[in-house]
Amino acid sequence: MLSRKVIVTCCSLFCVLSIFTYAQSTAVNLDEMYAYPLGFSVDISSYSPVVALGTDFDYTFSVNDFSAKATYPLPQHPVWQPYLSLGLISYTSTDTENEAQADQFNHNQAYLSGGISYLTKMSKQMEIGVSTGLGLSQSYFSELGGSTDTVGQMNLLADLNGHLGLNVSYNLHLAFEPRIRYTKTFGLLERFNGVTFGVGFTGQYRLGEDPDSPKAEIKSIRFLDGKISNIFAALQSFYVNNSIGSVAFVNEDKFPITNVEVSFYQAGFMDTPTLLKSFDKIDSKEEQSLDIFAAYNTRVFETAGITPLTGELVVAYTSRGRSYTQKLPLTYDMYDKEALSWDDTRKAAAFVTPADSALRNYSSYVRQISRERNITGYSEEMQTAMQIYYGLKELGLIYQLDPTSPFDQAQENTGVIDAVSIPRNTLKRLTGDCDDLSVLYSSLLESAGVETAFVTVPGHIYVAFNTTVPSRDYQLLHPSQKMSINIKNQLWVPVEVTMVGTDDFLTAWRTGIQQFTSLDSNPDQREIINIRQSQQTYRAVGLQETDLGLQYGDSQTVARNFSRDVNQVINEIIQSYSTIAEETNNKSGFNRLGIVSAMFRRYSEAEQAFNRALALDRNFLSARINLANVYFQRNEYQNALRILHAVEKEYIASGREQSRSLQIVLLNISRCYYSLENFDMAEDYLARLKELNPDLANQNSYLAAQNGSRASRGGADSGVLFVEED
Repeated sequence: MLSRKVIVTCCSLFCVLSIFTYAQSTAVNLDEMYAYPLGFSVDISSYSPVVALGTDFDYTFSVNDFSAKATYPLPQHPVWQPYLSLGLISYTSTDTENEAQADQFNHNQAYLSGGISYLTKMSKQMEIGVSTGLGLSQSYFSELGGSTDTVGQMNLLADLNGHLGLNVSYNLHLAFEPRIRYTKTFGLLERFNGVTFGVGFTGQYRLGEDPDSPKAEIKSIRFLDGKISNIFAALQSFYVNNSIGSVAFVNEDKFPITNVEVSFYQAGFMDTPTLLKSFDKIDSKEEQSLDIFAAYNTRVFETAGITPLTGELVVAYTSRGRSYTQKLPLTYDMYDKEALSWDDTRKAAAFVTPADSALRNYSSYVRQISRERNITGYSEEMQTAMQIYYGLKELGLIYQLDPTSPFDQAQENTGVIDAVSIPRNTLKRLTGDCDDLSVLYSSLLESAGVETAFVTVPGHIYVAFNTTVPSRDYQLLHPSQKMSINIKNQLWVPVEVTMVGTDDFLTAWRTGIQQFTSLDSNPDQREIINIRQSQQTYRAVGLQETDLGLQYGDSQTVARNFSRDVNQVINEIIQSYSTIAEETNNKSGFNRLGIVSAMFRRYSEAEQAFNRALALDRNFLSARINLANVYFQRNEYQNALRILHAVEKEYIASGREQSRSLQIVLLNISRCYYSLENFDMAEDYLARLKELNPDLANQNSYLAAQNGSRASRGGADSGVLFVEED
């Protein structure tokens, strides 16, 4: 029989240990970390003497409970643990004064009960909690009333227990439990009804593996699928935001996992893992599918040929309060920076490298040696394209078919891996197929500030560039409107650059436009890929710049070939205007011919055209103003002033002082005086212009300077304004 003093002492110890272990709790969820799947225990309990309620039953008994219990912690909430218990309760009289009478009430109760416990870990070794349960028991009295027959009755049991446990190991658990039991009989013998109080001791064996043991590392994640496609070093920057593969996985644990981070890492080619996605929580049995991205470093550009790689898909997470990491190896091939598949033609933009210093230096050189032969008024972009074309021709660049992966085969079969040479390598090797030469030519033009595009037709790729000439002014580019492509109201010119080793620029231009227009009836078979727009997705490949040691060739040959072609085009343009003027014999036609001729510095032809217009109408003031402009451009300032002052008087005499043409006259008079270093007169006429057109005057404010220089004026032909029609 357990004394009241022992019971009170045990309860006090229970409370003290509970407070102590609670104070040692941590942020780690120990209940989840050390959860077990199933437990089996043996319980021994001793209760205080029974006091029958509402009777004069004064005998005392020793009450002992022996039971076996199975416990099942709920997987999602392991602190809640339903249990099923099978036991035997023994009632033995301890009354020495009325021993004979009391012994007849000795009996046993076999019972089955079930309930639920709430147990939480205050540390890895200590648990605390409560449990409650209900059960049925069957009493067996063998000596009741002096009879030798066994009699019994059914009883209801209700239990409320405290729990203070010690985990000797993950699998072995010992516990002390203060207990209260209420018993209610269904029979006539009510002497044992009521409440009993006692303590119990439990020994439990728990199934499962200690998560702290090396064998028991938790692997909540099961990878369902993972793959990476072959990648190309040239597209290094593209893979930062575009998928190289995919992975799928599931949380197979009974518990949710939290703080999940999924990343991809490639040793040797990444500075840090590339984070794919973060999750606050992934529930049990929940599946996730992710795209794989990769932030490769510049070492990918140092690879050669095909490099087999094995990367790691890394999932870091927290399970049951502890951090874990699982990895999935993924194998794939990396192709070097000169490899490409043509599933997306925009990828070719990655090989265009206008920032390459070798290319910038070469394009600058070619433009410098041709500068004196440039034609003012003609598209600067067109002239740059001609100069670079002839620079490459002088270097000896030639077209050579790629025997291993021709463009036409790679275009038809996107699974074929094509080799596209880096521009600096093509410039050094001086041979290449259509994609190599197109990439080189585009890179050189872009390095000179000319906007370019790739044009693809079945089996072929070549280059087009933006002349920046408005589509309405196509005749200032070429007499035929069909010699250019209208893209957003600007004229683009295609060039068949593979002809650089055999033909002149004008032939390459005509061939490019013929290849393009031949598909007018089937435009879906051609494509224009703007380089600058494409490089927003496929940035230029990284380079290790070194001196190429190029021999630039004969500069005079480059300049001479360029001058021949540009003058031929301009001759054709002027001839087209001349033909129109002659056929119409119209003053406006000759005036327009003169303006175009003057724009191209053909001053003699311009003078003749304006005089032809004046021969048709001596009072045609527009032609007179334009003729004065020609004299100004030829530095014949006095002749220009003679005409301009005469025109000025006519405008004033006719009351047309608000005319736009008079404003141009005043500006040109000011320029003539400025060029003659008569700064006072230049300033006076600029002041008159300012009264009529402040904006135009402010644009030419240098004319008010008293000590101007040729450099500040920009030259005699700078900013001349011609008049189409008054």
